[in-house]
Amino acid sequence: MNLAESTSPESTGAGLVLVPVGSIEQHGPHLPLDTDTVIAQAVCETVAARLPGTWVAPPVVYGASGEHQMFPGTCSIGSDVLRSVIVELTRSLRTWATRVVYVNAHGGNLTALRPAVEQMVGEGHDVAWLPCETELVDLHAGLTETSLLLHLRPESVRLDRAEAGNTAPLTEILPTLMAHGMAAVTPNGVLGDPTGASAAHGAEVMAAMVARVEAGLVGSVGSERR
Repeated sequence: MNLAESTSPESTGAGLVLVPVGSIEQHGPHLPLDTDTVIAQAVCETVAARLPGTWVAPPVVYGASGEHQMFPGTCSIGSDVLRSVIVELTRSLRTWATRVVYVNAHGGNLTALRPAVEQMVGEGHDVAWLPCETELVDLHAGLTETSLLLHLRPESVRLDRAEAGNTAPLTEILPTLMAHGMAAVTPNGVLGDPTGASAAHGAEVMAAMVARVEAGLVGSVGSERR
């Protein structure tokens, strides 16, 4: 059920509320800035359709994307602000909803999301977070995310502009990335290679993510999903 389109009386006594958490950040020359948000929202909506009585809240669109800030278009609110948003949003949602689960599609949000959820659990709230794990092949704006967007919103993909970026393992580039940001390890903003991306592969990845989130909802009751 779509929370934003519902009335106040219709949401009375709601059970599980899923909150997509994404970002507005560069995804190379070929993917839209809201790629992470599109993925998180699609996962939540698909899971909710399979679990009757589940609500999907509007996404937390702005995330902690400071590592991408050197690329135009990136809009980051930072970890401290995002943590406060998650804390206050949880307190608000829990006044009328039984359970809140954040479904996150941007790794940079974890510095805020983990402690925020831990704090809320400590206050006695039934809240958790689960990841949209897209790094099955590459890390950022490569084959996996490009395939997902070709499946979910193909009109937003500039496939003619797609090009490979840094294809080195994360362990190799992480120190430089953390110290100097994405531009220091990938001039075009891509980690991986989108060559060969397809809507069919995106559908497979999407199905796997949905299955993992659905399974994770069982294991995350009353505790933080780490």
